[in-house]
Amino acid sequence: MTFNVIVGERTHRLELLKREGSWLAKLDDHEMEVDAALTARDVISVLIGGKAYEVKRERSLNGETHMIVGSVRYAVQVEDPRSLRTRRAVAAHAHGPQNVTAPMPGKIVRIIVSKGQEVEQGEGVVVIEAMKMQNLLKSPKQGKVQHIAVVEGSSVNASDILVVIV
Repeated sequence: MTFNVIVGERTHRLELLKREGSWLAKLDDHEMEVDAALTARDVISVLIGGKAYEVKRERSLNGETHMIVGSVRYAVQVEDPRSLRTRRAVAAHAHGPQNVTAPMPGKIVRIIVSKGQEVEQGEGVVVIEAMKMQNLLKSPKQGKVQHIAVVEGSSVNASDILVVIV
């Protein structure tokens, strides 16, 4: 298995090979023997060169992933190059309207775009508050805002359509 791991501004290539009872990990050009065990949901105990580490994964509602090693938090993206290529190819040919939907029940705090406005893929369109956290929802594609189905201050349910991009 090969992954691109982005930590902050730096991209690393991680290759993993399953061995009997352990993993051979090649990070960039550095090889190491790794023993890992899942100890709880999103928590892995990792043994590298006789040193033990506890690695916790946290995912925010806006899609960001953070890895916590000891007491240090890292913003991380993990990409499978094969599926990334596939997703980009599909997104490049996406035709027709795309919906921005509520990922969870919440309250619309701010609408950033207006009807008829041109938006880029990944540009923020709506801010939703859920569980006392504000989350920026982004445009799934480049296009024009066709419809805004909510107003600021309104309550929404999970999967409600908020904005339509064509």
